[in-house]
Amino acid sequence: MEIVLLEDIPNLGHIGDIVRVRDGYARNFLIPRKKALLASRNNVKALEHQKRVAAKKLEKARGSAEQIKDAIERVELSFTQKVGENGKLFGSVTNIMIAEALREKNIEIDRHNIKTEPIRAVGSFKVPVKLHRDVTATARVVVVGESEEPARQAAPAPAPAPEAEAPSE
Repeated sequence: MEIVLLEDIPNLGHIGDIVRVRDGYARNFLIPRKKALLASRNNVKALEHQKRVAAKKLEKARGSAEQIKDAIERVELSFTQKVGENGKLFGSVTNIMIAEALREKNIEIDRHNIKTEPIRAVGSFKVPVKLHRDVTATARVVVVGESEEPARQAAPAPAPAPEAEAPSE
């Protein structure tokens, strides 16, 4: 029996494929579970139409993802973090911070699309941003250290508290 697959099935085919399977497998498993349709002329035409519509939507989404990619790759994001003795950060630069920095530059990105581990060192990093299944942008992130010791030296020392004078008799 020939059927049209409605979802990917391992060792059988992908969505939209027309495959030949045993009658019992199609009638008892694939068709009742809405994993396939009988390969009639109408079902094949309807599926081809759905494929064309989906392809147009996918191409439109890819075009907008390419525009966002260009915008991301033109920008350099800079973060200033407190640094310890060995150049390690107190804390880290996370994908939430990167998404917020991009938002400040009028580039809307979901933080879950930023594919990086938290950055815990000073330096320049390239961070991948997944925009579409075929489009991945690379954001440039620069982490600058702010040493803690100069901050302590720059702060004025607290003045000693005035001592209370003992009353004279």
